[in-house]
Amino acid sequence: MTRVAIFGYGNIGRAAEQAANAAQDVELVGIFHHDELSACLNARPDVVILCLPTRETQHYAITFLEQGISTVDSFDIHTQIYDLRLSLMPYAQQHHAVSIISAGWDPGTDSVIRCLMLAMTPQGGITYTNFGPGRSMGHTVAAKSIPGVKNALAITLPKGQGVHGRHVYIELEEGYRFDDVKYAILHDDYFAHDETQVELVTNVEALNTTQHAVNLVRNGVSGTTCNQQLEWNMCIDNPALTGQILVSTARAAVALTSHGQFGAYTLPEVPPIYLLPGDTEQLIRHIV
Repeated sequence: MTRVAIFGYGNIGRAAEQAANAAQDVELVGIFHHDELSACLNARPDVVILCLPTRETQHYAITFLEQGISTVDSFDIHTQIYDLRLSLMPYAQQHHAVSIISAGWDPGTDSVIRCLMLAMTPQGGITYTNFGPGRSMGHTVAAKSIPGVKNALAITLPKGQGVHGRHVYIELEEGYRFDDVKYAILHDDYFAHDETQVELVTNVEALNTTQHAVNLVRNGVSGTTCNQQLEWNMCIDNPALTGQILVSTARAAVALTSHGQFGAYTLPEVPPIYLLPGDTEQLIRHIV
């Protein structure tokens, strides 16, 4: 039985709770908010599922790892994942724990699919990741964090060949100018690299959606054979899938610690079979 705690209780936290309660081999020992750190530590879970804004992940991951408690998270700033892994590695190794980072669906399970596509067609191609249309949880949280934003919704719009647009709907706090808030959003790292539109609305909730989608495409070479065409598609509820992957990854963190493989990992480094409940030998018989 994997004993997990959920730290943070927004959309992802609620989805992780549902996934944990649905798993027969997972015991949910508690759900804790930001101001309940001591209570979460005292619960002594095997794994803490960090359901926090991305920019808070590193601090809390280190806090739990220093206590020998493993963590999983869905950190989603692609350009900072490698540095996060490096920063958490010594804490996890020193305290005999595991931290599996960026374990959502992208980065996360889509990263695994990209690895498989590259293994299948290692030469002569580029893998394009096309997100949406749908709600980006990370971009929505980033927009909400901008001073003057009362509520926000960030929609990702695919333009093809890995290029995306962002449409951000916001409600404004009293005393703030729309132009100032718009400028801050457009210059935030989450939005600065894509074509982004910011629109002022009276009620964000009327527009709200949790649907998202992804299309991965690769055309490459297997051996010396060209034009091997690979494609992966899915349309999902964003928080539901993220919460499920986090719970499955918590199971994998326990498997890694049981094998003495302490450290910080991204999802492509984790044996996929560790994500699944049940006996490994039986799973091999069934899956392979």
